[in-house]
Amino acid sequence: MLLLVGLGNPGSQYAGNRHNIGFMALDAIHRRYTFGPWKRAFQGEAAEGKFAPGGDKVLLLKPLTYMNESGRAVGEAARFYKIGPESIVVFHDELDIVAGRLKAKTGGGHAGHNGLRSIDAHMGANFRRVRLGIGHPGDKAAVTRHVLGDFSKADQAWLEPLLDAVADAAPLLAAGDEAGFQNRVALLTAPPKPAKQPPAKSSGV
Repeated sequence: MLLLVGLGNPGSQYAGNRHNIGFMALDAIHRRYTFGPWKRAFQGEAAEGKFAPGGDKVLLLKPLTYMNESGRAVGEAARFYKIGPESIVVFHDELDIVAGRLKAKTGGGHAGHNGLRSIDAHMGANFRRVRLGIGHPGDKAAVTRHVLGDFSKADQAWLEPLLDAVADAAPLLAAGDEAGFQNRVALLTAPPKPAKQPPAKSSGV
């Protein structure tokens, strides 16, 4: 079984926050594939399903413990299903990646992200991560306001295509192909190439 975890804070007041892009990614995956309804379980909201008929079972989990206690929910689900860190993929916001881009990796530090820090404490650092770029405000003093602020209307131009691409490419994560997942998302979110202009006609002079 693959455990996909989206990080965020529960409650309508946080729903549009940049910090909640992990929740948004899981919602996009849930809409795209055959998953059961969200149910309260493992100190969060969980849904079971598959990416394709006959495929391995996938559990989606949105911890409702607030960000800094996310590891409690992840640890409970992992123990119940006997899932190791290598079968856990965590979707989270990343300040140090340009908005609209992402990077997938296994292991690493938490870089001050409270959700990752909590999961690290419960599961160790060797879980897989999908780092969803939200961009840096450019001023360290503005980071908290940026992270806990809502996505703007202008952000929707890149946010919706990114979430759609994450959902489209998610089966590659189940196959263990992080590079393929990353490349697929990059391809789907690349701006269209400008149309080639026909060569100018010679005047014949």
